[in-house]
Amino acid sequence: MPEYSQLQQLLQNAERVHHQKQALLESKKVRIIEKGGGRKQKLSIQEQIILTLIYLRHMTTFQLLGIQFGISESTANATFNYWLPLLRDLLPASLLEEVKKNESDYEIVKEVLTEYELIVDSYVRASACRKA
Repeated sequence: MPEYSQLQQLLQNAERVHHQKQALLESKKVRIIEKGGGRKQKLSIQEQIILTLIYLRHMTTFQLLGIQFGISESTANATFNYWLPLLRDLLPASLLEEVKKNESDYEIVKEVLTEYELIVDSYVRASACRKA
């Protein structure tokens, strides 16, 4: 299980990459509005990263994320889509994602993974199935 120190390290690294990306964009920008003008963001950089991590972990809706973070659904969506590529560069890929470009490796991993058996233990009480 990841530790808090690992989260702190991820937040610092993501913030560093974000600032580098913003500096690059700023150097290419033709300004009409003075720097610092415009509406301030509601979420801090760390909150934006956490929002993205929550979505990746729980695959919740952007509407629910918006409610949790006090922003609109479209802002939650835009925040996620901004941070996803940055976090992809910082976080390790899944085994399948790492090998999907190499067809022979992909087939080997797929074959190994199909050898595992998934057992789901579930029990439903009769009272839970009755209609109210």
